[in-house]
Amino acid sequence: TFDELFEGVKAQSWKAYLQKDSFIHVNGKSAKSTLFSVSDCQSIAKKAIVENLKAAYHTAILPESGKRVVIEVGILRDVVTLALDPCGAGLSRRGYRTYNVAAPLSESLGAGILLLSRFHGDQPLLDPMCGSGTFPIEAAMIAQNRAPGLGRDFAAEEWPFLPPDTFAKAREEARDSATSRPLAILGSDIDGRSIDLCKKHAKKAGVMLQWAVRDFRDYQKDPSLLSFAHGQAGLLVCNPPYGERLGERKEAEALYRGLRALADALPGWRQSIITSHRDFEKVYGKRADNRRKLSNGGMPCTLYQLFRE
Repeated sequence: TFDELFEGVKAQSWKAYLQKDSFIHVNGKSAKSTLFSVSDCQSIAKKAIVENLKAAYHTAILPESGKRVVIEVGILRDVVTLALDPCGAGLSRRGYRTYNVAAPLSESLGAGILLLSRFHGDQPLLDPMCGSGTFPIEAAMIAQNRAPGLGRDFAAEEWPFLPPDTFAKAREEARDSATSRPLAILGSDIDGRSIDLCKKHAKKAGVMLQWAVRDFRDYQKDPSLLSFAHGQAGLLVCNPPYGERLGERKEAEALYRGLRALADALPGWRQSIITSHRDFEKVYGKRADNRRKLSNGGMPCTLYQLFRE
């Protein structure tokens, strides 16, 4: 019941985690539970926390003028879980991408696709439509064992009950774990502005990569452009335009056929291409060896993986 929720939340030792002036923000979710109104659950939980803190600090008013603390109230099958959010901004935010191009791929999705593609940094990687540089930068971080959150802030850094050097020690440990492994990674794009952004993002991420303003078809015409791979076969990874709008569909399909021609010119290279285009395999002219259902910004997509000759 709502009364049980109120009393259960109020019974916690909130003074151990929240200061007198903490700005309290409550998020909620409910699944398969008697209490299904998330907004009501949030409101009741917030009221219970406030009542607890007013009694603990012997005050009639909580100014909430201090640091913001996010509290998560989750209800699953009538069991309530209370948690503090230590992240702040979502974990997909690495801290290096401050500028974007149209339809950017989230950093965490980019890293996930690379791991699904079994990329570990021991083979070359080419992204011929790199946009804001997510795939090459995430690949470099994986290859050099760089912690993805090293360049960002976390909400928990302002929690008063944690030892003040907690995050400093974690960052020091992460820096010590990173390597200077040589990288055979190239990101290119036909848009020079995109490459300028890529260079800025890579610098913020602390990785040195090769970038080029280039039409992806140029790799077929001039094999010397692949010299960065040192004769090794590697991974061709790409997030091409999806052609969601009717007028853009034919352009996207022309790019897919061009990608197939590029892949044919790269014997032994594996391909990982993400798109929402339902007829991708038909347009590409080859069936994928593996398919993964993914979501890119809420849009259902498929990762097509081709690794057999």
